[in-house]
Amino acid sequence: MSKIFSSAKELKEGKYVIIEDIPCRIVNIDSSKPGKHGAAKMRVTGIGVFDGQKKQLLVPSDADVEVPIIERQTAQIVAVNGNTAQLMDTTTYEVFELTIPPELLKDAAAGKEADLMCAMDRKTITRIH
Repeated sequence: MSKIFSSAKELKEGKYVIIEDIPCRIVNIDSSKPGKHGAAKMRVTGIGVFDGQKKQLLVPSDADVEVPIIERQTAQIVAVNGNTAQLMDTTTYEVFELTIPPELLKDAAAGKEADLMCAMDRKTITRIH
């Protein structure tokens, strides 16, 4: 799997973390002070990279958390069929299909380049140029 472990203290807004086996971009971190008998707790709020769902993670600040390894790739759009694009990876020449996000649908056309975000054997289109 494409993930590593990191301390919860090292998390920052804008970075990525795995919450409930879903890679998420961190949008907010709240931390509490340590109590008389316990460690400080951190409440991490993240937005799913692939589904856009809001997720919450509550962990002690000294605990280890899973961090996804995010890879960026480029692909060329071969064909567009409704809201699905057939793409060819520009380095491996592998052909695959992905759903085009609604905000990028108007820019999608055959021959254009698309930037992809890949994590945990899943891919999504982030930009079309």
